[in-house]
Amino acid sequence: MRKRTVLVLTVLLVLSLLVGCSGSKSGGSVKEKAWKPGDTVDLQLATGGTGGTYYPLGGGMAKLWKDSIKGVNVTAQSTNASVANIRLLGKNEADLALIQNDTADYGRNAKEAFAEKNEKYTNYLAIAALYPEVVQIVVRADSNIQKIEDLKGKRVVVGAAASGSELAFRQIAAAYGLKYQGTKDLEPLFLGFAEGATALKDKAAEALVIVSGIPNSSLADVTTATTVRLLPIDVNKVKKDYPFYVSHTVPKGTYKGMDADTTVVALEAILVARDELNSDMVYEMTKALFEKAGDIGHAKAKEFDVKKAANGITIPFHPGAAKYLKEKGVNVK
Repeated sequence: MRKRTVLVLTVLLVLSLLVGCSGSKSGGSVKEKAWKPGDTVDLQLATGGTGGTYYPLGGGMAKLWKDSIKGVNVTAQSTNASVANIRLLGKNEADLALIQNDTADYGRNAKEAFAEKNEKYTNYLAIAALYPEVVQIVVRADSNIQKIEDLKGKRVVVGAAASGSELAFRQIAAAYGLKYQGTKDLEPLFLGFAEGATALKDKAAEALVIVSGIPNSSLADVTTATTVRLLPIDVNKVKKDYPFYVSHTVPKGTYKGMDADTTVVALEAILVARDELNSDMVYEMTKALFEKAGDIGHAKAKEFDVKKAANGITIPFHPGAAKYLKEKGVNVK
């Protein structure tokens, strides 16, 4: 009797392990929620402020998914952007989010904005990189500043304190041997885009840092009064410590005074999803995102390129997105 009981218990244990390991039919995580085409599901997409790019772009994406995948209803919600979006995902108050790729890395590793309270969020996975947020270090065209090292001792608008622009410049400057925290290598001016652009135009600053899509409207406004140049940035200098940066070439003529292409670095605006989202559904959402980008109705959607969908992404991919990208020949690890 005892042997029979042990045998029965062993069989039951093996069966439970097999069920637990099987996951969903799409081969995703055991946490995955069930879904099949036609099922109704309501999802929240965390974006950014109403005056920025993420919110209107997210609204166009939400409409695309609703129109092209029966039953998938996505609502774009206005938020405080990347850092806030990761916390919303962590609290299950958002299902999808637009965030910058460096912030995605910080959130999973409790760095930068998440370091003080040792916040580590691991329930979100990458769907794709969508478009570049270009690091633009700008000087007036007649300036004798030719390279980043020449910024030593200069007044540089680094962006608002603790902003994405300020953080990116701090990292890049350090890669070139310049530091402004606790040193006098340069004089940082903590100003937003519009105020910083005015400072450069009025010669109250000798350089301006902006991280954004191109062309940037504040910088374009500067060129109504003065011509400008971008300082080149070597991605190999930066990637050693910050692997989420990618190389990017800004074409000549992007701003008045730019008479040559300039190679700089960029971060990526990426789409992420909670790991519970069904892989079959995420596959269909990823496919629609790239194959019907023209229906989104936002200028940034014109920059979506499936061949660049893995650019700068250092976090794991959602299995549904990875399946689609691999079908398109994208190297997804």
